[in-house]
Amino acid sequence: MTTRERYERCLAWFEANMPQAGSELNFANPFQLLVAVMLSAQCTDKRVNIVTPALFAAYPTPNDMAQASEAEIFSYIRSVSYPNAKAQHLKATAERLVNVYHGQVPDNIDDLQTLPGVGRKTANVVCAVIWQQPTMAVDTHIFRIAERIGLTTKSKSPLQTEKTLTRYIPEQLIPKAHHWLLLHGRYICQARKPKCTECGLQSCCRYWKLICT
Repeated sequence: MTTRERYERCLAWFEANMPQAGSELNFANPFQLLVAVMLSAQCTDKRVNIVTPALFAAYPTPNDMAQASEAEIFSYIRSVSYPNAKAQHLKATAERLVNVYHGQVPDNIDDLQTLPGVGRKTANVVCAVIWQQPTMAVDTHIFRIAERIGLTTKSKSPLQTEKTLTRYIPEQLIPKAHHWLLLHGRYICQARKPKCTECGLQSCCRYWKLICT
């Protein structure tokens, strides 16, 4: 099977079986998504969704959050991972949104990455989810299963994986493909015990062919 054939089979299966894939984070606007994605670093979406309703009620806009103290923001997010650093980043990001971007979340990766605490993965998520841009955010799930399935080969970094995936996945599918791969890695192709017998990608999975047959 060629690499292109593997991609075609995988994408066809996802399109048929997961047509409505999307973010599991709860948000109502670009600012809320940005905040939620920042909070989700090394933390579960479930935990983030628990803390964000009160956080968003207290600080519905970048201006509201910029005027809060780090301690006040911390009090709402204390149960997520690394709350001190995230409180600092959220306040600084809100201030930059107000002072530089007139309270609006930038719609491109370069400007998003100027925000404190926002790396390439977070910027890619925001661009893909909000503006449906062909950006592929590679988290630990996607990095792992892309290699396991055979969509990448000996990838050395998330950026290398991102470049390979965006090379082979049609542009119009990239925003949705991010969610396909992430959710598949989260619930089926798990790190320690992949649920191979429940997986619909057996016919195009390198791991299944090498290990399970």
